[in-house]
Amino acid sequence: QAQLVESGGGLAQAGDSLRLSCAVSGLPFSKYTMGWFRQAPGKERELVAALTWNSVDVWYTDSVDGRFTISRDNANDTAYLQMNNLKPEDTAVYYCAARDPTKLGYDWWGQGTQVTVSS
Repeated sequence: QAQLVESGGGLAQAGDSLRLSCAVSGLPFSKYTMGWFRQAPGKERELVAALTWNSVDVWYTDSVDGRFTISRDNANDTAYLQMNNLKPEDTAVYYCAARDPTKLGYDWWGQGTQVTVSS
């Protein structure tokens, strides 16, 4: 049974930094693409960042590019999202997800962690 567990969310002020972690078990982590999504109240869930298994290909949505960094530690089956210069509009529930690179969609999801940024 695959399990993804996020941690590191919380309260922050504008300009602060937070680091989210996603511990993965039950999957061949080193072979999977990892993504971080977020969902703000009243909005659809959006992909924030994604990273291939070998960390060669990385993608960020425009609103976080230059402020957020996705990374992974294949030796410890953990993915990270470093969030710098946080803005109130970054307030959302953040989810990590894993995708088999041979498939189009993300099949495995964490339970989410709340990030709240005050101005």
